[in-house]
Amino acid sequence: MFGCLVAGRLVQTDSQQVANDKFIFNLPDYENVNHVVVFMLGTVPFPTGMGGAVYFSFPDPNVGQVWQLLGFITNEKPSAIFKISGLKAGEGGVHPFGMMSAPQAPSVAQVGVSIEALDQLAQQTPAATATVSTLDTFTQFTQKMLESLYNFTSSFAVPQSQMTPNPSEVFIPASSVLKWYENFQRRMQQNPYFWKT
Repeated sequence: MFGCLVAGRLVQTDSQQVANDKFIFNLPDYENVNHVVVFMLGTVPFPTGMGGAVYFSFPDPNVGQVWQLLGFITNEKPSAIFKISGLKAGEGGVHPFGMMSAPQAPSVAQVGVSIEALDQLAQQTPAATATVSTLDTFTQFTQKMLESLYNFTSSFAVPQSQMTPNPSEVFIPASSVLKWYENFQRRMQQNPYFWKT
């Protein structure tokens, strides 16, 4: 019914059915996984009014299994990609998987799919860091570059009273760099492709 995909690995379609409405995938070597894709195979749809809540569990020897809600899939949205690299072990919430036995290997995490009513899915709040950024990589790069430039130039800032006169150097007020940075960032938020016109 479900598949699970991690970049650079084979597709997993061998979920373990642990209850009538619950399925588990094991993720070995989870420390090297940034994103996971969970999808419906297309062979069996969800029953009308139902969908699948997707959870992630770290192996935590101190606490046992800690499940975190990543999001959901439905017949209308049969696949989703989730960022798991930002999740923290030991932080979890209410989940439908009970006290299942955790995998024995310390570097094996689990992805679980729980079939639940759509109205129940709509009321659940996924872990904040599980959602994948909607910004494209160009926009992310540009924002990081702007921050880096501003932080770099600011690290050389000195008050005017401490400046040593040097007739061969040109000085730019830090307020001018800050104003440019804020304007550029505002324009990027309004239209990431403004620079093409």
